[in-house]
This record gives sequence, C-alpha cells and structure tokens, in this order.
Amino acid sequence: MTTLEIPDLSSFETFVNGFPHDALKVLREQAPVWWHEPTDVTPDGEGFWCVSSHELVFEVFRNPKTYSSHTGGDRPYGGTTIDDMEMSGKLLNMMDDPRHQRIRQLVNKGFTPKMIGRIRDDLIDKARQILDGVAPPNGARGSCDLVIDVAAELPLQAICMLLGVPAEDRRMLCEWVDVLSENYSQQAGPDVPREASVQMFQYGQRLISERTAAPGDDLLSIVIHGELAGQDQSRLDSVEVAMFWSLLFTAGSETTRKAIAGGLWELTKSPEQLARLTADRSLMPTAIEEIVRWTTPSVYKRRTATHDTELGGRQIRAGEKVVVWEMSANRDAEVFDSPFEFRIDRRPNNHVGFGHGPHFCLGANLARLEIDVMLNAILDRWVDLEVVGPATWTRTNRLSGLKTLPVRFTDLT
Repeated sequence: MTTLEIPDLSSFETFVNGFPHDALKVLREQAPVWWHEPTDVTPDGEGFWCVSSHELVFEVFRNPKTYSSHTGGDRPYGGTTIDDMEMSGKLLNMMDDPRHQRIRQLVNKGFTPKMIGRIRDDLIDKARQILDGVAPPNGARGSCDLVIDVAAELPLQAICMLLGVPAEDRRMLCEWVDVLSENYSQQAGPDVPREASVQMFQYGQRLISERTAAPGDDLLSIVIHGELAGQDQSRLDSVEVAMFWSLLFTAGSETTRKAIAGGLWELTKSPEQLARLTADRSLMPTAIEEIVRWTTPSVYKRRTATHDTELGGRQIRAGEKVVVWEMSANRDAEVFDSPFEFRIDRRPNNHVGFGHGPHFCLGANLARLEIDVMLNAILDRWVDLEVVGPATWTRTNRLSGLKTLPVRFTDLT
C-alpha cells in the first residue's frame, strides 16, 4: 500500500488548532482501516488501527464481542483511550456486557425522561441568569468569552444538580476537568495533572461519603444505594462509585459546552441560518443534531480486538488496539451530502456524535436539552453576535473542541 503522509494522531499537538480533517479525509478515501505506527509520544509505545469511515465505525460499534471496551487477546486491560488504563473494567465506558448492562440499567434511573424533565424549568432559569451575568448595562454592546462565560455554565450547573454538587463548587471542578483533559497523558509533565486528579478524587470521596450516610434524590445517591440485578455483588463497590463520579462529572460538564460553543460559532459564520433559526424555532431539533454532528466533542473511541478478525479488508490480530474516529465518520461523504457544510435543517442525519450500540451516550437527552435551552435563551436575547478575537482549542485528541472564543453582542433585555 502507498505510504500516506498522515500526522501523528496520537499527539495532542496535532489537535491544537482543531481536528485534522484533511488527514482523516485522506484516510476515508484511501485507507479507511489504517495501521498507525508508534511514534515517540504514542501511548504504551504501540501502534493502533485507525477506523475512519462511517460504515466501518458503525461495524465496530455494533460488534462489542469482537471489539471490546475493556480488554482483549492477552492484554491485561485496555479501555477507550489510545493508552491502556488500569481502571479499565471499573469505569462504565470501559466495561463489556453483562456487567456493563447491569450497571447501566441502574444509572439509567437518573437519566429517564421524567428525571431530565424535572430540571428543564430550572435550566431555563439558570440560562437566563447566565446571560444576565454577561449582559451590558443600558442596552450597550456587551462582550464575553462564549465558552468560559456562557457555554460552560449550563452543563456545569446541570450536572451539579443531577449529582448533588453544591453550585458554588462548579468553577473549581471545571478547572480540574480542564487540566485533566488537556494534560493527563505521557505527553506532559505529571505534576499538574496529578494534583488536579488528586483534588478531583478527594472532592468526590467527600461527596460520596456524605451521600452514603445521608442519601438524597440525586444521581450519585441512586448509584451508591441502588441494587444491581442478577449478580452476587448487589451494589457498586467504593472504587466503582469513585470512577462513576469522575466519569459522569467530566463527561457531563465538558462535552456539551463544546457543542454549544461550536454550534454558535458556526451560526455566526452563517448569518442566514442564524436568522432562520431565530425566526423559526421548529428547526431547533434538526439544528441540535447538526451541531452534535459538526462538533463531535468526543472525537474517538478505542476498542481492543478480542480475537483475530478482518475489518475493511485488513487483518486485525487479537489484542490489537482499534481506534474509531467518530468525527471522521461524521464527515463521510458516502453518508452525508456536502459533509463540510453546516446545515440546521439537515435530514437525514445519521451521525455518531453520541456513539452507537451498547455504549450510546447515557446523557444524550440531557445534552440535547442543554443545547436547546441555551440556544433558545441566546436567540431570544442576543442580536448582532460576532466573534471578535481568535478561537483557541483544547490541547487534546480525545475531547476536542473550543477552549475560548471572544464574542460581542447586543442584549435586547
């Protein structure tokens, strides 16, 4: 096969200005299953298979017995990041059925439509308060950082409500999540991420201890005290509860803010679509799905082959890492008409921004609600929205998205 000039997809530096779409387009067209040789910064010093087409990403997601979220072959542990993680098997997104299904059934109790619907009115009030906080006096032109001051706030407050986290702690927790997302790898010095990890863990332990002694109606209490069906271990152990806390807070606070910010940024580039959505809110459901497709904050998942198999004409051996690039699948011209055009009325939109199969995003309905509430609040109040400075991106290849985006606007209230 012809040697392809593809940048190092295991290096965070490849993603400092956003997702490397050009490289993945080459892979989709020429090598949809491609062996990525190890480099100086590749975790574990191992290569991995890159799966880039929509069809083959779906195939991997549909076959969890062949492509494990936990481990495979003679590999002692694996996980969903390119590097092996010893916590694999303890985190919900790094488990396989049947244990994954049993725990997910327990956690689902906190994400039912009824549970999510309970917080809708609260989220609408909080969205109004968020915009009040950046509103200029006397109808003057206002400015803020769209990511930090607006997009980050509603998902943070929502996950704080669901997990029973005091609102006054949300900013501190968000800062720890940012540090871990950008630096927790072999590519950065260990001191800062280790400190953030310890602080996040200790905070979670205090909260878990409080909910163990005095449960409430929050999701964390449900997970601590809920009974697991059909197995000897009736409840999650202390390590699993701690891992659940870390996973849910990170996933719940980080991914949706990037979708909100990235979606609004695209709307500023398409004034006609922004005006159309402002005038016709019936377009919001399709706009939300397009925002998720376009931003795909969780850009890849790693699986491990449990046995020798074939994928896209390539032979994959048991124990090898298989990395599926959801962002690439969401730009596949074989599935999406003009995939590099942002269209708020796109139909059909069979994106994998929430994943697919047994590990379909647990909080998808919550994410949709948060995007819906925040966009409606902004469209009701802001006009003449414009970007007034350079965007910056998170330094990670895992949860990619905007880190900062300075904007200016007129608030109609």
